[in-house]
Amino acid sequence: MSDKIYFKSDNRFNLKKHMLNVMTRAHHRVAPRHAEKTAIKLLLTPVRAKPKNTVPSDMIEGSISSREGLLKTYQMGSGPVWVFTHGWSGSANQFFPLMQYIAEQGYTALAFDHPAHGSSEGSVGHLPAFVSGLEAVLESTDQVKGVIAHSMGCAAAIECKHPKLINKPLLLIAPLLDYVSNLFGSIERSGYSMRLFRSVVSKVENEYNYPMASVDPFEKLKNKTAPCIIVHDKHDKFAQFAVSKQAATKMSKVKLIETQGLGHGRILQSQQAQEAFDELITQ
Repeated sequence: MSDKIYFKSDNRFNLKKHMLNVMTRAHHRVAPRHAEKTAIKLLLTPVRAKPKNTVPSDMIEGSISSREGLLKTYQMGSGPVWVFTHGWSGSANQFFPLMQYIAEQGYTALAFDHPAHGSSEGSVGHLPAFVSGLEAVLESTDQVKGVIAHSMGCAAAIECKHPKLINKPLLLIAPLLDYVSNLFGSIERSGYSMRLFRSVVSKVENEYNYPMASVDPFEKLKNKTAPCIIVHDKHDKFAQFAVSKQAATKMSKVKLIETQGLGHGRILQSQQAQEAFDELITQ
Protein backbone atom coordinates (compact mmCIF):
# COMPACT_ATOMS: atom_id res chain seq x y z
CA MET A 1 0.00 0.00 0.00
CA SER A 2 2.87 2.37 0.69
CA ASP A 3 3.83 2.24 -2.99
CA LYS A 4 0.37 3.42 -3.99
CA ILE A 5 0.70 6.36 -1.63
CA TYR A 6 4.19 7.48 -2.60
CA PHE A 7 3.84 6.83 -6.32
CA LYS A 8 0.42 8.35 -6.94
CA SER A 9 0.20 11.68 -8.73
CA ASP A 10 -3.49 12.15 -9.49
CA ASN A 11 -4.65 15.53 -8.12
CA ARG A 12 -8.34 15.11 -8.98
CA PHE A 13 -10.94 14.96 -6.21
CA ASN A 14 -11.53 11.43 -5.08
CA LEU A 15 -14.07 10.32 -2.49
CA LYS A 16 -11.72 7.65 -1.11
CA LYS A 17 -9.01 10.27 -0.59
CA HIS A 18 -11.49 12.55 1.14
CA MET A 19 -12.64 9.76 3.45
CA LEU A 20 -9.03 8.78 4.19
CA ASN A 21 -8.33 12.36 5.22
CA VAL A 22 -11.37 12.50 7.47
CA MET A 23 -10.65 9.15 9.12
CA THR A 24 -6.92 9.70 9.69
CA ARG A 25 -7.50 13.16 11.13
CA ALA A 26 -10.16 11.79 13.49
CA HIS A 27 -7.98 8.83 14.45
CA HIS A 28 -5.09 11.15 15.32
CA ARG A 29 -7.35 13.40 17.37
CA VAL A 30 -9.01 10.59 19.35
CA ALA A 31 -6.08 8.16 19.77
CA PRO A 32 -2.85 9.93 18.79
CA ARG A 33 -0.40 7.19 19.86
CA HIS A 34 -2.31 4.44 18.11
CA ALA A 35 -2.72 6.64 15.04
CA GLU A 36 1.05 7.25 14.92
CA LYS A 37 1.80 3.54 15.20
CA THR A 38 -0.64 2.83 12.40
CA ALA A 39 0.84 5.58 10.26
CA ILE A 40 4.37 4.28 10.78
CA LYS A 41 3.30 0.81 9.72
CA LEU A 42 1.49 2.13 6.65
CA LEU A 43 3.75 4.96 5.49
CA LEU A 44 7.19 3.66 6.46
CA THR A 45 6.78 0.03 5.43
CA PRO A 46 8.10 -0.54 1.89
CA VAL A 47 6.94 -3.34 -0.36
CA ARG A 48 9.50 -6.14 -0.52
CA ALA A 49 9.33 -6.65 -4.26
CA LYS A 50 10.01 -10.08 -5.73
CA PRO A 51 13.40 -10.32 -7.49
CA LYS A 52 13.14 -10.10 -11.28
CA ASN A 53 16.76 -10.68 -12.31
CA THR A 54 18.65 -13.95 -12.14
CA VAL A 55 21.56 -13.99 -9.72
CA PRO A 56 24.82 -14.16 -11.73
CA SER A 57 26.89 -17.27 -11.05
CA ASP A 58 29.86 -15.25 -9.80
CA MET A 59 27.84 -13.13 -7.38
CA ILE A 60 29.11 -13.21 -3.79
CA GLU A 61 26.35 -12.75 -1.22
CA GLY A 62 27.01 -11.64 2.34
CA SER A 63 25.76 -9.41 5.12
CA ILE A 64 26.98 -6.58 7.31
CA SER A 65 25.78 -5.17 10.61
CA SER A 66 24.09 -1.79 10.87
CA ARG A 67 22.00 0.03 13.44
CA GLU A 68 18.97 -1.23 11.51
CA GLY A 69 20.07 -4.88 11.70
CA LEU A 70 21.82 -7.11 9.16
CA LEU A 71 21.96 -5.77 5.62
CA LYS A 72 22.22 -8.22 2.72
CA THR A 73 25.09 -7.46 0.34
CA TYR A 74 25.86 -8.57 -3.21
CA GLN A 75 29.31 -8.28 -4.76
CA MET A 76 30.96 -9.23 -8.02
CA GLY A 77 34.12 -8.38 -9.93
CA SER A 78 37.46 -7.09 -8.65
CA GLY A 79 39.23 -3.76 -8.50
CA PRO A 80 38.05 -0.34 -7.23
CA VAL A 81 34.58 -0.45 -5.72
CA TRP A 82 31.41 1.13 -7.10
CA VAL A 83 28.68 1.11 -4.46
CA PHE A 84 25.04 0.80 -5.55
CA THR A 85 22.12 2.21 -3.59
CA HIS A 86 18.53 1.49 -4.67
CA GLY A 87 15.28 3.35 -4.11
CA TRP A 88 12.06 2.99 -2.13
CA SER A 89 10.52 -0.49 -2.36
CA GLY A 90 13.43 -1.52 -4.58
CA SER A 91 16.30 -3.91 -3.98
CA ALA A 92 19.85 -4.65 -5.08
CA ASN A 93 18.42 -7.20 -7.53
CA GLN A 94 17.40 -4.34 -9.83
CA PHE A 95 21.08 -3.55 -10.37
CA PHE A 96 22.32 -7.05 -11.26
CA PRO A 97 22.59 -6.53 -15.06
CA LEU A 98 24.38 -3.19 -14.59
CA MET A 99 26.60 -4.69 -11.88
CA GLN A 100 27.63 -7.44 -14.27
CA TYR A 101 28.54 -4.89 -16.92
CA ILE A 102 30.63 -2.87 -14.48
CA ALA A 103 32.41 -5.96 -13.19
CA GLU A 104 33.35 -6.75 -16.79
CA GLN A 105 35.01 -3.33 -17.03
CA GLY A 106 37.47 -4.21 -14.26
CA TYR A 107 35.68 -2.94 -11.16
CA THR A 108 34.02 -4.34 -8.08
CA ALA A 109 30.26 -3.82 -8.03
CA LEU A 110 28.86 -3.79 -4.50
CA ALA A 111 25.13 -3.48 -3.87
CA PHE A 112 22.98 -3.99 -0.81
CA ASP A 113 19.36 -4.11 0.25
CA HIS A 114 18.43 -1.09 2.34
CA PRO A 115 16.83 -1.62 5.77
CA ALA A 116 13.35 -3.18 5.46
CA HIS A 117 14.01 -3.86 1.77
CA GLY A 118 14.87 -7.01 -0.13
CA SER A 119 16.49 -9.59 2.17
CA SER A 120 17.77 -7.11 4.76
CA GLU A 121 16.47 -6.90 8.29
CA GLY A 122 14.31 -4.06 9.55
CA SER A 123 10.61 -3.30 9.50
CA VAL A 124 10.49 0.37 8.48
CA GLY A 125 12.30 2.48 5.93
CA HIS A 126 12.99 6.20 5.54
CA LEU A 127 15.77 8.49 4.33
CA PRO A 128 17.78 8.54 7.61
CA ALA A 129 17.78 4.73 7.58
CA PHE A 130 18.88 4.76 3.94
CA VAL A 131 21.80 7.05 4.79
CA SER A 132 22.66 4.94 7.84
CA GLY A 133 22.64 1.77 5.73
CA LEU A 134 24.87 3.34 3.09
CA GLU A 135 27.31 4.48 5.76
CA ALA A 136 27.50 0.94 7.17
CA VAL A 137 28.31 -0.45 3.72
CA LEU A 138 30.97 2.20 3.13
CA GLU A 139 32.56 1.31 6.46
CA SER A 140 32.79 -2.32 5.36
CA THR A 141 34.80 -1.72 2.18
CA ASP A 142 37.88 0.10 0.92
CA GLN A 143 38.90 1.59 -2.43
CA VAL A 144 35.54 3.21 -3.02
CA LYS A 145 35.61 4.61 -6.54
CA GLY A 146 32.12 6.06 -6.77
CA VAL A 147 28.38 5.55 -6.27
CA ILE A 148 25.61 4.45 -8.60
CA ALA A 149 22.15 5.25 -7.28
CA HIS A 150 18.51 5.01 -8.27
CA SER A 151 15.50 7.08 -7.23
CA MET A 152 15.43 7.68 -3.45
CA GLY A 153 18.86 6.05 -3.26
CA CYS A 154 20.17 9.11 -5.11
CA ALA A 155 18.95 11.36 -2.31
CA ALA A 156 20.67 9.08 0.22
CA ALA A 157 23.94 9.14 -1.74
CA ILE A 158 23.95 12.94 -1.94
CA GLU A 159 22.92 13.36 1.70
CA CYS A 160 25.56 10.92 2.96
CA LYS A 161 28.52 12.70 4.57
CA HIS A 162 30.83 9.69 4.85
CA PRO A 163 34.47 10.68 4.12
CA LYS A 164 34.84 7.84 1.61
CA LEU A 165 32.45 9.69 -0.69
CA ILE A 166 34.35 12.97 -0.72
CA ASN A 167 35.22 13.91 -4.31
CA LYS A 168 33.77 10.64 -5.63
CA PRO A 169 31.81 10.60 -8.91
CA LEU A 170 28.08 9.92 -8.96
CA LEU A 171 25.91 8.13 -11.49
CA LEU A 172 22.34 9.09 -10.62
CA ILE A 173 19.55 7.20 -12.37
CA ALA A 174 16.03 8.67 -12.19
CA PRO A 175 16.96 10.71 -9.09
CA LEU A 176 14.62 12.32 -6.59
CA LEU A 177 16.51 15.58 -6.27
CA ASP A 178 13.41 17.30 -4.89
CA TYR A 179 13.01 14.60 -2.23
CA VAL A 180 11.18 16.56 0.47
CA SER A 181 8.62 18.25 -1.78
CA ASN A 182 8.08 14.95 -3.59
CA LEU A 183 7.51 13.11 -0.32
CA PHE A 184 5.16 15.62 1.27
CA GLY A 185 3.36 16.22 -2.00
CA SER A 186 2.71 12.52 -2.42
CA ILE A 187 1.28 12.16 1.08
CA GLU A 188 -0.89 15.24 0.66
CA ARG A 189 -2.26 13.99 -2.68
CA SER A 190 -3.12 10.66 -1.08
CA GLY A 191 -5.50 12.38 1.32
CA TYR A 192 -3.66 11.19 4.41
CA SER A 193 -3.66 13.56 7.38
CA MET A 194 -0.65 15.84 6.98
CA ARG A 195 -0.64 16.63 10.68
CA LEU A 196 -0.37 12.93 11.46
CA PHE A 197 2.34 12.47 8.86
CA ARG A 198 4.34 15.37 10.28
CA SER A 199 4.07 13.75 13.70
CA VAL A 200 5.60 10.56 12.28
CA VAL A 201 8.33 12.57 10.58
CA SER A 202 9.08 14.30 13.88
CA LYS A 203 9.60 10.95 15.60
CA VAL A 204 12.10 9.88 12.93
CA GLU A 205 13.85 13.26 13.13
CA ASN A 206 14.29 12.93 16.90
CA GLU A 207 15.38 9.29 16.79
CA TYR A 208 18.09 9.90 14.17
CA ASN A 209 18.86 13.53 14.97
CA TYR A 210 18.15 14.20 11.31
CA PRO A 211 15.90 17.24 10.79
CA MET A 212 13.88 17.13 7.58
CA ALA A 213 14.63 20.82 7.11
CA SER A 214 18.27 19.90 6.46
CA VAL A 215 17.41 17.54 3.58
CA ASP A 216 17.97 19.14 0.17
CA PRO A 217 19.66 16.87 -2.40
CA PHE A 218 19.39 19.46 -5.16
CA GLU A 219 21.26 22.14 -3.23
CA LYS A 220 23.82 19.70 -1.85
CA LEU A 221 24.54 18.40 -5.33
CA LYS A 222 25.66 21.94 -6.18
CA ASN A 223 28.49 21.60 -3.67
CA LYS A 224 29.82 18.33 -5.10
CA THR A 225 33.17 18.77 -6.83
CA ALA A 226 33.39 15.40 -8.59
CA PRO A 227 31.66 14.69 -11.92
CA CYS A 228 28.03 13.58 -11.87
CA ILE A 229 26.00 12.09 -14.70
CA ILE A 230 22.22 11.84 -14.46
CA VAL A 231 20.31 9.36 -16.61
CA HIS A 232 16.62 10.19 -16.57
CA ASP A 233 13.60 9.39 -18.72
CA LYS A 234 11.67 12.41 -19.98
CA HIS A 235 8.34 10.78 -19.08
CA ASP A 236 9.28 9.40 -15.66
CA LYS A 237 6.06 9.38 -13.61
CA PHE A 238 7.70 9.15 -10.20
CA ALA A 239 10.75 11.43 -10.28
CA GLN A 240 10.54 14.76 -12.05
CA PHE A 241 12.70 14.92 -15.17
CA ALA A 242 12.47 18.72 -15.12
CA VAL A 243 14.38 18.87 -11.83
CA SER A 244 17.22 16.78 -13.27
CA LYS A 245 17.31 19.03 -16.32
CA GLN A 246 17.48 22.07 -14.07
CA ALA A 247 20.40 20.53 -12.19
CA ALA A 248 22.32 19.91 -15.40
CA THR A 249 21.62 23.45 -16.56
CA LYS A 250 22.71 25.14 -13.35
CA MET A 251 25.58 22.87 -12.25
CA SER A 252 28.74 22.66 -14.34
CA LYS A 253 29.76 19.27 -12.93
CA VAL A 254 26.41 17.68 -13.77
CA LYS A 255 25.56 16.18 -17.16
CA LEU A 256 22.12 14.87 -18.11
CA ILE A 257 21.49 11.95 -20.45
CA GLU A 258 17.85 11.88 -21.55
CA THR A 259 15.92 8.73 -22.40
CA GLN A 260 12.41 8.10 -23.66
CA GLY A 261 10.07 5.19 -23.05
CA LEU A 262 12.11 3.60 -20.25
CA GLY A 263 10.17 4.94 -17.29
CA HIS A 264 11.42 4.85 -13.73
CA GLY A 265 12.55 1.22 -13.49
CA ARG A 266 13.51 -0.16 -16.90
CA ILE A 267 16.06 2.62 -17.25
CA LEU A 268 18.33 0.70 -14.87
CA GLN A 269 18.96 -1.89 -17.57
CA SER A 270 19.39 0.60 -20.39
CA GLN A 271 22.33 1.06 -22.70
CA GLN A 272 22.34 4.73 -21.68
CA ALA A 273 23.13 3.76 -18.09
CA GLN A 274 26.10 1.71 -19.29
CA GLU A 275 27.28 4.50 -21.56
CA ALA A 276 27.00 6.99 -18.69
CA PHE A 277 29.24 4.78 -16.58
CA ASP A 278 31.78 4.49 -19.40
CA GLU A 279 31.86 8.25 -19.75
CA LEU A 280 32.11 8.81 -16.01
CA ILE A 281 35.22 6.65 -15.57
CA THR A 282 37.06 8.53 -18.31
CA GLN A 283 36.60 11.93 -16.65
